[in-house]
Amino acid sequence: MFVDGVRTPFGRAGEKGQYWNTRADDLIVKAMIGLLERNPNLPKDRVDDVAIAATTQQGDQGLTLGRTSAILAGLPLSVPGYAIDRMCAGAMTSVTTIAGAIAFGAYDIGIAGGVEHMGRHPMGFGADPNPRFLAEKLVSPDSLNMGNTAERLHDRFPQLTKERSDLFGMRSQQKVAAAYAAGKIQPDLIPVAIKSDAGWGLATQDEGMRPETTMEGLAALKTPFRPHGRVTAGNASPLTDGATVSLLASEQTARDLNLSVKMRMVSFAFAGVEPEVMGIGPIPSTEKALRKAGLTIEDIGLFELNEAFAVQVLSFLDHFGIADDDPRVNPWGGAIAIGHPLASSGVRLMIQLARQFEEHPEVRYGLTAMCVGLGQGGSVIWENPHYKGAK
Repeated sequence: MFVDGVRTPFGRAGEKGQYWNTRADDLIVKAMIGLLERNPNLPKDRVDDVAIAATTQQGDQGLTLGRTSAILAGLPLSVPGYAIDRMCAGAMTSVTTIAGAIAFGAYDIGIAGGVEHMGRHPMGFGADPNPRFLAEKLVSPDSLNMGNTAERLHDRFPQLTKERSDLFGMRSQQKVAAAYAAGKIQPDLIPVAIKSDAGWGLATQDEGMRPETTMEGLAALKTPFRPHGRVTAGNASPLTDGATVSLLASEQTARDLNLSVKMRMVSFAFAGVEPEVMGIGPIPSTEKALRKAGLTIEDIGLFELNEAFAVQVLSFLDHFGIADDDPRVNPWGGAIAIGHPLASSGVRLMIQLARQFEEHPEVRYGLTAMCVGLGQGGSVIWENPHYKGAK
């Protein structure tokens, strides 16, 4: 059971971003403290394990984050923890790993999340890929650059035009702005104290939003990954810092401790694809998760798809015969506007889906899905505890 989830506001990576002077581990600790404060019924010593993901595990993002953040957040020293890495699907894998232990009966309660400070730790920084990858042509040289893999999707599927990607990106900005105006996103944000040259402040909202975005403005943006390309800063997620964390429990334990339940996990799956077109990864992982759940794509009433790149989401929608502007898909916008702090994004998708379930008792099943670097996809199917039957 997905009991609850919270996150920090997401900040733009780099010296001008709100978290430039904030440690990565302090971001996840702040989110974890906020989660514990929101759930006072949870006896801290009942937490069986803490799984925290990061893609670049070094410096203040290293040292077994699950254990160090648990200690710093005030959990008893009896609570263990560990770190996870599945690049963009880190937090998603934290959730499915803890959930698997709960389903097996080894755990009753776990905490799962992720953090990425892309300003301090750029993706792949300090990594040393094995020379065999290129020498033996196991992967394309493009496959370690996510922007190049997105351009490859445009190449492979000519119907996925730049105009469609730009329109999707503009709509994402508009939907996030509308969700903020309606107060839908703020309840799950944990404010973070920040320090800059101007003094101390408080991060209370996502920093990447550009609600003034227009199609004319998007058409004029540079294509950094190739001349006359189609991937731009306007139809891709920005480099971002942020942390997310969730509380998971067995159904019986949630009942015993009087913990409110926001979602029930039905199934999950991960799948591999060619690394140079990693964006199609959620297609086979979703087919696998649906098969394991005994469901079809028509059973899914709400979709939270990670917008690493607009073209990646569009390839998923085309495969399953879903319109670009289907109201079930990312109703509050997505990573193009909010940001994609790699290993933390999976739980952000879950937080938003859980809130949407509350508003849609006519929807029984929802999907969170994302593409993953080096050619993978991850999908989790959730059931709405507020379901009242189809209308």
